Amino acid sequence: MSASVRDEVKVRIKKILVERLKLDRLPETIGDQESLFGPDGLGLDSIDALELVLGVEQEFGVKIENEEVGTEALGSVEKLTEFVLTRNPGIVDTPA
Repeated sequence: MSASVRDEVKVRIKKILVERLKLDRLPETIGDQESLFGPDGLGLDSIDALELVLGVEQEFGVKIENEEVGTEALGSVEKLTEFVLTRNPGIVDTPA
């Protein structure tokens, strides 16, 4: 997996976060390791999590099956990127 593909997935995830969740931030200001939930991160809540799961499913064609998987996958942009790349190795062919 090339670094450019990984970077493109991260950019797409950050755009989902900003656009679908109406975050008052620019996508490029979201850190790859920044926590998505809690006061020390983006501060997302359970409603945001549902919207994010839907966005990831629509954008990348991968399902987050349950809360346990979601808790791990939705930890940060980096973790979500790894999840997407693992579940959809043909992501290069998925349109942006």
